[in-house]
Amino acid sequence: MAATPCSARDAKRILEAAADLALLAVDDLATVMIAGATGRPVPARVERALARAVEAARLSPSSAAGPTALTPSRERTERVLARLRACRARLESTPEDPAAVREMDDAAYTLCVLMGRATTHEAVLAAERRLAAAA
Repeated sequence: MAATPCSARDAKRILEAAADLALLAVDDLATVMIAGATGRPVPARVERALARAVEAARLSPSSAAGPTALTPSRERTERVLARLRACRARLESTPEDPAAVREMDDAAYTLCVLMGRATTHEAVLAAERRLAAAA
């Protein structure tokens, strides 16, 4: 939710949808997400469920501010995309560095959530389209 600015009501709706998709209670989903923020691995099904719920919220005509209510700002998109590219460059120069691998994974995950995409490739393309449209 921190990567995708939205109202508290929209955040609750997204978390409830993600919990349904992941077959978890909302409290359990929140626990898994908090554990992920502290470095524990988040199950892939939870990551996919959250990405799908964010994407559905972006495309939902029922959202109060319309389909663009959860569109990230140009500045946030630029920062996250730049971070991903910097992590990629660092990882290319030090591929065996576990910290570089973790940073790359974190940057890729952040971009995927921000853009509401399931893969890093899709997220990069969506971010580039967003930046081109905002230019």
